[in-house]
Amino acid sequence: MKSEKGKIIYLEGVSGAGKTTLARTLQTRLPEPFFWLAGDTIWNMAPPPNTFELDVLFPKIEGVILNMIKLYSELVIGVIVDIAPVRMSNSMEKFVETLHEFPVLYVNVTCPLEELRRREKERGRRIGSSESDLIWIASQDTYDITVDTRENSPEECADKIIEMLSYPEKFTAFKTLWEQRTV
Repeated sequence: MKSEKGKIIYLEGVSGAGKTTLARTLQTRLPEPFFWLAGDTIWNMAPPPNTFELDVLFPKIEGVILNMIKLYSELVIGVIVDIAPVRMSNSMEKFVETLHEFPVLYVNVTCPLEELRRREKERGRRIGSSESDLIWIASQDTYDITVDTRENSPEECADKIIEMLSYPEKFTAFKTLWEQRTV
């Protein structure tokens, strides 16, 4: 008998794509409680950048994030993972390796480039700061579902994700990525 695990909603998208707004909306609309693991919150707990080397600290933080996701799921607690693209130190491969046997709904949160630039300007960020991540995400095409936060409201995006949660057999992206890995 297979042990039950909590579902994982893994939101991936560039900074400004709408992951955080979507995560908050999901928490209010989901019929059962889900913890929200926000990458921004974890990074805001880090010491000032001039006190550490990113290439040393990042793998440690990455390990903490992975262990937290696994722990929630193993305790049969749902978790929403809201992190920007994981590109450093083969991070995505580590996430897939660690979580491919877990019920992960891999969600691509996207919006058009002009909308991304508008949101960056609205937030006072450097225009174009997320474009390199957008290029990386465009090269990754294996997701369980894609939601466009300009075309749909946060509530509409959340409802699409919530509907998909009823069909865990369709959570195939992480399994597919695991099978496609280079050995």
